[in-house]
Amino acid sequence: MSNHDSLTDPLSFAKKMWGGMGFSLPGMVTPTLDVEEIEKKVKDLKAVESWLKMNLSMLQMTIQGLEMQCVTLNAVRAMGQMATSYGPATPGDAQGGSAAAGSGNEVLKQAALWPLTMLQQMQEQMQKAATAVTQASQTRDDEAKPKP
Repeated sequence: MSNHDSLTDPLSFAKKMWGGMGFSLPGMVTPTLDVEEIEKKVKDLKAVESWLKMNLSMLQMTIQGLEMQCVTLNAVRAMGQMATSYGPATPGDAQGGSAAAGSGNEVLKQAALWPLTMLQQMQEQMQKAATAVTQASQTRDDEAKPKP
């Protein structure tokens, strides 16, 4: 009859083998033959997997945010350096005073005013271009007029 049991229950051999040991070795996971327990373990492991995926995505977003912050700060620093190197001279520079140039507050003020400096430079360039266009059109008009 035990032979008949093994035919109807394919896991009977495994049940007999694992059930007869009576002890578990450290680090050795004894397999369970209960389907509900296996499904519960699968459900728990899937919950852990989704938690790990969520943490991984949060870590990736944090890394991307820090990389963007670094790029932004480098761009602002470069634009501040461009603005200070091309911007108008400070009153201390006109007097030849190196104390004003070395002052930390003055450097911070210049770095904070880089958008204004860039706007002023753009406005000056547009005014020069407009003046050049106006002069060119007046010259063309003068040449096109018949001389008396």
